[in-house]
Amino acid sequence: MATPTKEMVRDELARVPGPDGTGDLVSLNLVSEIYASDGRVAFSITVPADRAHALEPMRKRAEEAVRAIPGVERVMVALTAEKTPGEASAGAAPPRKASPQQQPGRAAPPQGGRSGPLPGIGAVVAVASGKGGVGKSTTAANLAFALARLGLSVGILDADIYGPSMPRLLGLSQKPETVGGNQIRPLEAHGVKVMSIGFLVDPEAPMIWRGPMVVSALTQMLRDVAWGALDVLVVDMPPGTGDTQLTLAQNVPLAGAVIVSTPQDLALIDARKGLAMFQKVDVPILGIVENMSHFVCPHCGERSDVFGTGGARQEAERLGAPFLGEIPLHMAIRERSDGGTPIVVADPDSPQARGYFTVAEGVMDGLGQAAAAARAQPSIVIED
Repeated sequence: MATPTKEMVRDELARVPGPDGTGDLVSLNLVSEIYASDGRVAFSITVPADRAHALEPMRKRAEEAVRAIPGVERVMVALTAEKTPGEASAGAAPPRKASPQQQPGRAAPPQGGRSGPLPGIGAVVAVASGKGGVGKSTTAANLAFALARLGLSVGILDADIYGPSMPRLLGLSQKPETVGGNQIRPLEAHGVKVMSIGFLVDPEAPMIWRGPMVVSALTQMLRDVAWGALDVLVVDMPPGTGDTQLTLAQNVPLAGAVIVSTPQDLALIDARKGLAMFQKVDVPILGIVENMSHFVCPHCGERSDVFGTGGARQEAERLGAPFLGEIPLHMAIRERSDGGTPIVVADPDSPQARGYFTVAEGVMDGLGQAAAAARAQPSIVIED
């Protein structure tokens, strides 16, 4: 069976009429970069925010057209909107009353009802782990770039004050600039905006800060950074379940959390604690990722389950949480991360990168379901 290519997908989308029935999606330049690999296709269509709901049939036509291509097994199409700072993403569910114009599809929505949405940011997603050393930061970085390649506008906040990883993972070392005298402009890596305390301090200096100072720094990096318009802000949480994690969960409008764990029982014990913490503060669990799931020898090709296997999947089933996928223990992931270019960027068609795309697709689905559930809740409106 033929393998679908980006060119084949683009040719089909060129036959789909544009928003007003004139032109087509391709000639109108409404289609994002197309991801096509192993029978899976993903892309987004840019539409006006106030017309997203009305244009849902157009999204479905595009999805059906691509699904008809021989060899296509799965299609993900998101509607995204051009936004200005302070404007919510298409698909956003505001804290009190949902607008009938808002898109009920898959574009990432904000989760209201806590400290209020961050201006211009559609959804804040926490990537967390119960303990350190399970590859959480590498997973967060690759998840962010996978979401970006699937057509969303994405930012990364490195919330680990004591051990910031993003400067090394993304090959960034310059200092951010200020904007308007009271905000910081985030750095950018491969089209994704990034902020980390590691950009502001000497990398060799120890961070000897008490809890309130850490919380204050994180709050500033969230609210005093000129993030602009983002569909998703991925937050690389510090490991554990201490004061910092709890404060973030209670004071940031989190759309959901992704829990990262290795397969062995010791890591899963701590992962359960992280999952329970988010559940207690009413943050939706978007799913569990099993990192370092297995090792494939580069010489003989034999698979070895170094840390066991399937533990995170079984835990997800036991807890009724989505299982987002398995990421192998592989030299290429480590080498690309150490080199400052995550595997999703450096080699997006590799088997290792495909695991992160699977996780990203699951996160997008989870955000869409959370938005639909929020819209389904009744609201009380008091009129003058």
